[in-house]
Amino acid sequence: MKLYVVPTPIGNLEDITTRALKVLGEVAFILAEDTRTSGNLLRHFNISKPLVSYHMHNEHQGVKRIAERIKAGETAALISDAGTPGISDPGFLLVRECLAEGIEVECLPGATALIPALVNSGLPCERFCFEGFLPQKKGRQTRLKQLLEEERTMVFYESPFRLLKALAEFSECFGSDRKASVSRELSKIYEETKRGTLQELIEYFSGKTVKGEIVIVVAGRS
Repeated sequence: MKLYVVPTPIGNLEDITTRALKVLGEVAFILAEDTRTSGNLLRHFNISKPLVSYHMHNEHQGVKRIAERIKAGETAALISDAGTPGISDPGFLLVRECLAEGIEVECLPGATALIPALVNSGLPCERFCFEGFLPQKKGRQTRLKQLLEEERTMVFYESPFRLLKALAEFSECFGSDRKASVSRELSKIYEETKRGTLQELIEYFSGKTVKGEIVIVVAGRS
């Protein structure tokens, strides 16, 4: 009995590891955030395994049932639509439940959007603070105020539809001349990283239609 946490590509399918493919081909069943998206990935690599839906809307209700199934002797793999499960994606609750039940958990190394965006930003990356998605409404300003004195480089995930709003809030909170970068479509054909001050980034993206998942990297307080 074992739970594997398996990262999947954030865009380019060639980024999946040989080990990940081996594990996905050997487990009894695969927990997927979106079974349609994951089904496409598995078919691409000729892997045929039962898929079980596991996402943010059903993870609280499903963790005990899944843990019991693994404890009964089945080996499972947990994947998300892209990247490493648990990093701004479902996963933590199941890992915690499995560990509490004495089930072995192993997380494979692999793709995640924050690391290439951070390294590619040109900002200090020996120490950094990963904030993921900020609260959309309640608690958003409180979280930003908590980061006012943060000296480490900060990494955020954001929707393309809220990019300009986020940059404007960062500019107001941290100052318009704070250095930052915006990465989108990482590992894909139209990958782009734009660097500059927050004000320069606002001006650059104001006239553009932005698509793809966004990673914003902001310099810490100097």
